[in-house]
Amino acid sequence: MGFDPLISILKLKGSTYKFTQQKTINLLSVLETINLLLNGGQEADPGKDSNSLTNKTVLVQKKILDHLLLLGVESQWAPVAVRCVSLRCIGDLVVSHPNNRDALASKVLGEDPQVEPALNSVLRVILRTASMQEFVAADYIFKSFCEKNPDGQTMLASTLIPQPHSINHTPHDEETNMSFGSMLLQGLTWSESEGDLETCCRAASVLSHLLKDNIQCKERVLQLNLEAPMPPLRGPEPLMHRVVKYLALASSMKSKDGKTSSSGYQHAQPIILKLLVIWLADCPSAVQCFLESHPHLTYLLELVSNPTATACIRGLAAVLLGESVIYNKTSDSGKDPFSIVDAIGQKVGLTSYFLKFDEMQKSSVFNTAKLAMPRKSLTRSNAASMAEIEDVDEKETTNQKSEDHPLIELMFDSQFVSFVKGLEVNIREQIVEIYSHPKSQVAVVPAELEQTSGESDGEYMKRLKMFVEKQCREIQDLLSRNASLAEDLVKTGGSGSSQIENRVSGGSERVQLESLRRELQEASQRVEILKVEKAKIESEASNYRNLAVKTESDLKSLSDAYNSLEQVNFQLEREVKSLKSGGATPDLDIEAIKAEAREEAQKESEVELNDLLVCLGQEQSKVEKLSTRLMELGEDVDRLLEGIGDETLPEDDEEED
Repeated sequence: MGFDPLISILKLKGSTYKFTQQKTINLLSVLETINLLLNGGQEADPGKDSNSLTNKTVLVQKKILDHLLLLGVESQWAPVAVRCVSLRCIGDLVVSHPNNRDALASKVLGEDPQVEPALNSVLRVILRTASMQEFVAADYIFKSFCEKNPDGQTMLASTLIPQPHSINHTPHDEETNMSFGSMLLQGLTWSESEGDLETCCRAASVLSHLLKDNIQCKERVLQLNLEAPMPPLRGPEPLMHRVVKYLALASSMKSKDGKTSSSGYQHAQPIILKLLVIWLADCPSAVQCFLESHPHLTYLLELVSNPTATACIRGLAAVLLGESVIYNKTSDSGKDPFSIVDAIGQKVGLTSYFLKFDEMQKSSVFNTAKLAMPRKSLTRSNAASMAEIEDVDEKETTNQKSEDHPLIELMFDSQFVSFVKGLEVNIREQIVEIYSHPKSQVAVVPAELEQTSGESDGEYMKRLKMFVEKQCREIQDLLSRNASLAEDLVKTGGSGSSQIENRVSGGSERVQLESLRRELQEASQRVEILKVEKAKIESEASNYRNLAVKTESDLKSLSDAYNSLEQVNFQLEREVKSLKSGGATPDLDIEAIKAEAREEAQKESEVELNDLLVCLGQEQSKVEKLSTRLMELGEDVDRLLEGIGDETLPEDDEEED
């Protein structure tokens, strides 16, 4: 029953909308009261969540959104403090409340015919306002609207349709008729022609809320191709590539005096890096798109090692590199996880790379976000001071001791810091695991140890030898990687390095040593198999040698028999001549007897000679095959056959004499 008086104070009466100091104080006090109703005080209250949910429901039912939108969005003549607090109240109303989110999405502002959705008007505030505080407050509305709201994210992402370059850079006066997505894409690309990355930085922050924890939206935005500023010279490029280009541009843009500009570029890099970190998280296709351009990886490696960059920027670049490893599913050479880890080891060094995480966690941005400090309660004194201040004096904030822009501390909330911390743990473990193993691990496939059909014995032995040599090289690579990793971990000092050392020695190193031991055992088993096969082949070679000796002996016996037949034939011829000269047995046909004896001897010798030739052919093929196998095993065949068959030569010579 007490809500109505509060809401009535928010109603702006009269046509002049003059904001006196007292009226501003009253409005700030009412908005602070609403904030307490939505969020509670600093003390923990068990019933806080249920009370907050009920209060959100009732306040929206009483049309408080209309008054807050009028104060925060439509009343640009209202004090900056009032607009900022009103915008934050809108964000508090819709966070974790589906009905209130739908109510905000359905709101329209303006008068016919210049009406547009309330979210479009909030986006215009983000892109146009000159107040950093107002940008942060309006950005908080999109963060609250998109948090755990995949349908809302998809609805907004569906309006992201690339427009031609001329339409995409329409004057501000014609933006009322533009869709949410067209206005956001205009913000992402407007700064390129204007030479100022401030608008791009703010649009990137809104886009990060649309993509957070929503794979469907990430995939959809990946398909966006933007028209180049000079189409004849360059073709369309993916939106992600354009964002990375602006990231590199933010580090190179200088002010007129030659120094890095402090007006908007100090916070542009961290916010764009935040978008890329959220985009690549758990999205392999986004990682693939990011790595399609090789200069992206080169730039990240340089940014991680850049001494002029802040610890926050170097740390976020290291996280982005880590995501390119743990969410990388590609096997293309130069883009796979092993290649990226090798590049990190060569260009940055594993120790230095891991230290970037520790430095980032110690930076003021992450320390402030971890504390999650509650908002200051509003008192009469600070309400009066807020009413008099139009905006935060950036010159004062930049004089703080922190090297990071104060806006970054407002943009990096505790949720994002926790998200990065979880990524860091996974990145450390995965990189150590990949760094400890070779790129191509050879699986023990029994088929590789068997001789294939049509493969000669020489080719088979050569392939087995190459297989064992490859295993030995990979084992040596593992040992060298293990030594390098151990050296890096030993050199790392401080608590952060000790945590790495404990994690590695507790898990990854045990896995690595076990893998080494297993591969050595498998290689030893394969060597033993090869030794057994070699002994078997040598035994067969010995049998073939013995068979060759036996064949030579049989050949000598056949030769002796043939010589004996020749002697008998010669003796018979002498007897025939003797008989002819003696005149005995005139009727005896000497020539017939001689021919018959010669024919009988020739038949007998031909049969034996044919058998001998068959045996010689069989034995010759065996000897040739045996010689080939002995040469493949490295034996000297001529030396083994030396002397075989020579013992018959003297006897033959004597017989010839």
